[in-house]
Amino acid sequence: MRRRQTVAVPARVSIYDPIHIGIDENAASVLLPLVYRNLLAGGEPGSGKSGLLNNIVAHAALASDCRLWLMDGKRVELGLWRSCAEVFVGASLDHANARLAELQAEMDARYDRLDTDGRRKITPDDPVQPIMLVIDELAYYSATAGDKKQRELFSLLLRDVVARGRAAGIIVVAATQRPSADIIPTSLRDLFGYRLAFRCTTETSSDIVLGHGWHARGYDASTIDPGQPGVGWLLAEGGIPARIRCAWLSDDDIAGVVGRWAS
Repeated sequence: MRRRQTVAVPARVSIYDPIHIGIDENAASVLLPLVYRNLLAGGEPGSGKSGLLNNIVAHAALASDCRLWLMDGKRVELGLWRSCAEVFVGASLDHANARLAELQAEMDARYDRLDTDGRRKITPDDPVQPIMLVIDELAYYSATAGDKKQRELFSLLLRDVVARGRAAGIIVVAATQRPSADIIPTSLRDLFGYRLAFRCTTETSSDIVLGHGWHARGYDASTIDPGQPGVGWLLAEGGIPARIRCAWLSDDDIAGVVGRWAS
């Protein structure tokens, strides 16, 4: 049975604040500062990815200093947040590519301004706001929808945004239920400062998310009990994976956050 975690949402939220995603093995809050970073999550269906994404999107939706972009090929996983998003992309790969190209152009324009001003990155007092791009089911856009040319364009655009977007205030959070080498090549995975492996079917899939060799050191998401959705191994930049349990938001919880956003 999934244990509920009740989190008090502060009156004011900033995207520069660390985001509560759950608890660790000592029941301490797990807080992720996502500005200037990206996050990759993988795991089999029902392993807890949606819970993670909902916690992150909830924070971004309530942050007055964040522009929220969502991509969801199924439309229903992130669909409850549609009204909070500046951009929502559904099943159209052409739409996804057009929006990624738009984001790439925005990123380049921000770097032009930073270069002119002699600055390295955007800050909380900047006139431009961070943009959070959340992609649910990365494999849909990179390996399933459209034709080969469209999928390759998506992968190229996404890799560029992930690689160069951090200092420009562009945050990418991506999740997939197919952690395989064709979906998450090493060249893409290594660009994500945070990686979270929920239960995977094989130790190889676990390593594809976390990095080569972690399963041999005891950090193997394929050994997570299927009866523990939300449990995963979280790897931060330069660190060692930590076992955590993500908080869970029900549809009613999400409706409450959306209602607060609307007010």
